[in-house]
Amino acid sequence: MLRSLILICLVTFAATTNCSAQIVALGASNTAGYGVGASAAFPAVLQELLRAKGWPMTVSNAGVSGDTTGGMLSRLSSVAPDGTKIVILQIGGNDRRKGISEAEAAANRSEIRKRLHARGIRIIEADSYVWSALRSGLRQPDGIHLTAEGHRKVAQQLAASIR
Repeated sequence: MLRSLILICLVTFAATTNCSAQIVALGASNTAGYGVGASAAFPAVLQELLRAKGWPMTVSNAGVSGDTTGGMLSRLSSVAPDGTKIVILQIGGNDRRKGISEAEAAANRSEIRKRLHARGIRIIEADSYVWSALRSGLRQPDGIHLTAEGHRKVAQQLAASIR
């Protein structure tokens, strides 16, 4: 009897775990939620929106303030573990601000995409959503980081692109 109960619990846990898609938001300070906190950043808001639709998806925030494409590339395998279905890529502009050549930045972006594609992970580019929110005035006084409302707008746009 106890053995049967344990088996039922394990099967139920495995079925529940497999239903949950894994999404990773990879980026720098806007992804991390600079100035608004991780709970108001677009990855957390996206997870709330998806779950409100009844989709049991987990969105991991792999944003690191000040990160560059080289940093993102170096931590890619650790932040996008096996089981990752989607990576939201929000690279931003730190490479330029830190004097990294356009050629090196382009090579890093290409390698990130190549590695994700090789693993069958779908990529959603989020830079255009972030820039759109910033241009519409949803930015903090520094001009480069999103307000909480900007994060919500980005999350809504991303939610519409996830099927």
